[in-house]
Amino acid sequence: MNYTLMTCIASFALFITIVAVSRFAYRIGRGRPDLVETSSESAGAVVGAVFALLGLLTAFTFSAAYSRLDTRRQLMVQEVNAIGTAYLRLDVLSNDAQAQLRKDFKAYTLSRFAFYQKLTEKEGALSELANASELQQLIWSKAVSASSGTENSSIRMLLLPALNEMIDIVTTRSVAIMAHPPLLIYASLALISIACGGMIGYRASISENSSRFYEIAFALVMSFTMYLILDIEYPRFGLVRLDNINQLLFDLANTMK
Repeated sequence: MNYTLMTCIASFALFITIVAVSRFAYRIGRGRPDLVETSSESAGAVVGAVFALLGLLTAFTFSAAYSRLDTRRQLMVQEVNAIGTAYLRLDVLSNDAQAQLRKDFKAYTLSRFAFYQKLTEKEGALSELANASELQQLIWSKAVSASSGTENSSIRMLLLPALNEMIDIVTTRSVAIMAHPPLLIYASLALISIACGGMIGYRASISENSSRFYEIAFALVMSFTMYLILDIEYPRFGLVRLDNINQLLFDLANTMK
């Protein structure tokens, strides 16, 4: 599924719909001058309220989308730090145990890097997530086995919490990736934008001059805003990316010997 193409199509469809509704409302107003004159005095408050609602909903949706983007960015950095910390604490184990676990850590880090790279492919992402889960269990079992015994209690207290944090952050990141607002929010934003476009055309019918420039300008602004919000909401599929943050996992894997 090409989300970038879908976003472009949705934004273009919104643009066309706003312009079409504005033109239609303008023609209705020009065809019923008596209706426009009787409603012009009380319509200003209604138009102002609807446009205020549109501005509030747009600001809220954009702010929420950017907040989720920033949360995902921070969680990616936290995962890099968690893996790096757990890897460093392997030094407390014996040399034989370290050699085995360091190879598993490198494979796990590369798997987590590949997971984000494959997010656009559902099957590939799920496969990589399952692979990482198997490596987690392998690393955990080896670490527990290598630190067993009462004489290694201090090692377990140092190593296992770090491994636990490394494992837990995967679930947290997965939930953050899947966290999106309900489609009703976007549908409401589109419908109110269309309604405002109609109001622009209808109110402009009072004037002798056409409002086509304002109709097109408003449609362009709202369709671009909708595209921008969707692009931020799905950062792996459009122009907004977190590839530079994900690259930290690859760089970390390269430091593992």
